[in-house]
Amino acid sequence: MVFEKICELIREQLPTEGKEITRESRLVEDLGADSANVMMLIMDIEQEWGITVDDSLLTDVKTVGDIVEYLEKNA
Repeated sequence: MVFEKICELIREQLPTEGKEITRESRLVEDLGADSANVMMLIMDIEQEWGITVDDSLLTDVKTVGDIVEYLEKNA
């Protein structure tokens, strides 16, 4: 459930058309995100789950799975 919602948010933020999103997908290298995209994605996550995301997530997150794991522990 968390993974599917994250995929939906990623598709809204990134030019992922035609790309498969997996837990192993790297935001920058595989999905074409830049720092602004990641920041917007974090803001969307905060709004969707009603949480405040630690700033450390901005530097620690590399893959879709990293985001899912963070939310499963903190949301």
